[in-house]
Amino acid sequence: MAKSELASKLQKDIITAMKAKDKDRLGVLRMVQAAVKQVEIDERRDLADADVVKIVSSYARKVKDQIKSYGEGGRQDLCSAAEAELKIVSEYLPAEMSDEDLEKIVRAAVEVAGASGPQDMGKVMKLVMPKTAGRADGGKVSALVKKVLIG
Repeated sequence: MAKSELASKLQKDIITAMKAKDKDRLGVLRMVQAAVKQVEIDERRDLADADVVKIVSSYARKVKDQIKSYGEGGRQDLCSAAEAELKIVSEYLPAEMSDEDLEKIVRAAVEVAGASGPQDMGKVMKLVMPKTAGRADGGKVSALVKKVLIG
């Protein structure tokens, strides 16, 4: 298993879910653990907490996309199941960053980068994303950066 505390917590929670015979939770946790193990094997290294957060964030993003697709397709049963899955996965992510905190980081990055317009968006995003990794949605960050640079 990885040296990551988050991966260890995941393993302990899988054992707890097995003992409690919570099949839904167990299934979701095993899927997340499989994703973590796959990256460990592919990269042949133990993962740090930041790596595990990145994997869990990616998994959560996929589930959010499923929720959107199921909602548009009128499949409320699948949508509800995916929402329950997202709730479980979210327990392994850092708390979502507040809009105010995110805006402070973006404005500071604009100042540091010396950005003057939308053409400098890449420079600003390069500074902002490492600070918000796993705590803010990339689309939300991008929209805020664009808003700050334009207006």
